Amino acid sequence: CLNMFQAKPITFQLNNACIAFAASYLQGITFNHYTVLLQFDPQNPVLLNWQAFMNEFSSKFGVFNTVAKAEDNLFNLQMHAKECFTTFIICFKKEAYETGWNYNALWYALHYTLPQRIKDVL
Repeated sequence: CLNMFQAKPITFQLNNACIAFAASYLQGITFNHYTVLLQFDPQNPVLLNWQAFMNEFSSKFGVFNTVAKAEDNLFNLQMHAKECFTTFIICFKKEAYETGWNYNALWYALHYTLPQRIKDVL
């Protein structure tokens, strides 16, 4: 959503446009929650303010502990045989930023996840 909001700032300058766009991607119980709010409480701040919408849906349906999830993702990340190093390192950085770890911890995690052929060069 955020990419679309930046790509079309005029279209998405109002909160309700951002919320409607994001809601169009909701499915299952998250969509049900949204439609209940829309039908029975249309003046709810969740439907009027983008940040309130994000907080509501993230807290109820998002990953509870994003740092723990990022740490888990980091140690389960593996560079595949035909994968480009650049692709791998971008995935690594995405998770690394979320962890808040210092340089030494990230270096260990990177070293742990790299294949031996790359470690040999380091």
